[in-house]
Amino acid sequence: MRRPQDVISRPRKPTDAPAAHPGRTGDEADAEATPADPAATVAVGVEQAEAALVEHYPRLVRLAYLVLPPHLGRNRRVLTAHSLAQRALPRGRTGRTPQSVAGIPLPRPETGSTATAGTSGRDRGHAYVRQQVLRRALEAEQPLLRRAWPTRSQLPPLLPQVWGVRLFPKSGGADELALDQKLAALTGAGRAAYVLRTLERLTDPEVRGVLDGCGVADPAAALAEADTVEPSALLESAEFDPCSLQARPTDLMRRRHFTRAAVAAVAALAVGAVLIGGTDGASGPLYAQNPSAERALDPARLTIAPADAWKTSDRTDFSVWPVRGSLAEDFALLGRALAVWARPGESAGVSATPQTPTGPAMGPPQLLYAGEVDGARVVVLYDGLRLVRYAEPVDGSAGVVLDFARVDGASEASAAAVVVARTDTHVRYLTAPWADRVAVRDLLDPAAAPRALRRAPDGITDPLAAPSTSRDCRTWDAMEVRDATGTRTLTDLGELTPARLTSGPPAAPADLRSTADRERWAHTACLLPTVRSRGVRSVNSWAYAAQALPESNGTAHWVCTRAETWRGNGSRVFAQFQPPGPGRGAPGAVAAKAENSAACGAKDPKVLAGVLWKAKAGAPYLLAAGNDEFASLSVRGGAAGSSDGNLLAVPVTAGTGADLSGKLKDGTEADVLR
Repeated sequence: MRRPQDVISRPRKPTDAPAAHPGRTGDEADAEATPADPAATVAVGVEQAEAALVEHYPRLVRLAYLVLPPHLGRNRRVLTAHSLAQRALPRGRTGRTPQSVAGIPLPRPETGSTATAGTSGRDRGHAYVRQQVLRRALEAEQPLLRRAWPTRSQLPPLLPQVWGVRLFPKSGGADELALDQKLAALTGAGRAAYVLRTLERLTDPEVRGVLDGCGVADPAAALAEADTVEPSALLESAEFDPCSLQARPTDLMRRRHFTRAAVAAVAALAVGAVLIGGTDGASGPLYAQNPSAERALDPARLTIAPADAWKTSDRTDFSVWPVRGSLAEDFALLGRALAVWARPGESAGVSATPQTPTGPAMGPPQLLYAGEVDGARVVVLYDGLRLVRYAEPVDGSAGVVLDFARVDGASEASAAAVVVARTDTHVRYLTAPWADRVAVRDLLDPAAAPRALRRAPDGITDPLAAPSTSRDCRTWDAMEVRDATGTRTLTDLGELTPARLTSGPPAAPADLRSTADRERWAHTACLLPTVRSRGVRSVNSWAYAAQALPESNGTAHWVCTRAETWRGNGSRVFAQFQPPGPGRGAPGAVAAKAENSAACGAKDPKVLAGVLWKAKAGAPYLLAAGNDEFASLSVRGGAAGSSDGNLLAVPVTAGTGADLSGKLKDGTEADVLR
């Protein structure tokens, strides 16, 4: 592609601009915009206006850019703003501006010092060109009518012209985006009032005079509308500076095929206009008429975190991930991903974790990754609430995939990795920039050492065996991610984000460190498919009691496993009885389970469960255990018995039922987990 040239042309000569209306001269058109009474106007020489234009050109262009309607798009707003400023000179040797406007001072400095409200040539020249720029910027918002000729301001600018690239100001942060959205909701007159008051620092009477000179029907209403937006110094930021620009190419693939497709495209548009026409745009998608949604669809507005932001930021989550991948500058791919996100269509396969919205982004999302993985082009985006993964086949076959996962409130541990590719047999992760080392550990073999897992320079791991979803659970490979604060154990549960596995009491769950922790998980891992695809954030396994079995049959462990979700509700809890001696990785017996329960959690850590167990000699027993909050346990019904403490073993007759309960140390009665 050719290098972009200087795209901002010099101010045009007065003779270059055509008349604002057919059949009228430029002077006649200007006369309509200013009072005809010479006593009410002040003459401004072309030299005065030119001097003011050259001196204040960046500020005048910024003013026009802010007042122009947002629906034009940033590229056209930039070019139109420059065009309006360059056409602001008088068409003859002199121009006229209202007396009330000519006396308004130049923009005041931030220190609050005032300028003398006189009629010096410097003030008159600036007042004149500012008035012309504002008037034409407000004209650009007027709807095109069938029976009236459009004004020059309502049409794309003749000059400056740019071919092959799109221009737009540098993207700002969340505050600039919020201000841009608020301004987009105002009318043109409201934006003009806000900009004159905030950027030019004019008083309300002065703003009213300028708006009146521009032909605004109700300046007071415009001022009232401007009151709804708090004054902000962000108007002077790079987000709103159309003189400090970024350049991006237009769609290169589309440009390559444009010549051959031009005739067909024109014919198709003509047929479409006949079939679904309409002048109000009602037949188009809703998001196409929403300025915020339009900004979210612009790949050039995608936000990107600095490469080292995660090292200094107070937050360590997905918001500080740098962009990675070989296709991060493929704007055609990024545009397709954003378009499918905004309106997936019937051919797109969309999946989402429970209670995760799948609507379009509120504003430009953050780009985390764009690259080619396992025969697919993959884009990973983040909008502060959700991770979104877009994937399309490299071979061009039909079908794209769009996956959503809720990740609000992510931490350093839970933002350690994202799934970028998955097949029936393996999964690949994109790891966090703070991940020092990654490894693979088989949860069903607690004594085995972890195996190294290779990563590409862009953070993509080698294929990792996907956990089994069948009953034949022989291995369960989890990924260990080491960073400066510890080693996390993560496992794939069929979603974009792997679940973090921890061990210990609910008040202080910790990463798996000891052989004992891994031993408990070896008998728990094969129960994880019961919480698959449920938006699980973390799973904690807590060995809350150890019980010596009757008739010297060894020691059993009681384990409470709790799966918590990103959304807060939908948690699952199950209590296990893990007797001694089962084979490698054999899951424990589920003694009790509950859903949407606070049990085994930080808010309510108590748990009580019981199970019927048969000794090696054949005698059946009812075994029960609670955590250390229990002072006594009792059983009634087909079996009867009680014990002091949190453990109970009562001989029973096979086939009899019983009711188990317990009493806490504070005297409160508690039932079994259910």
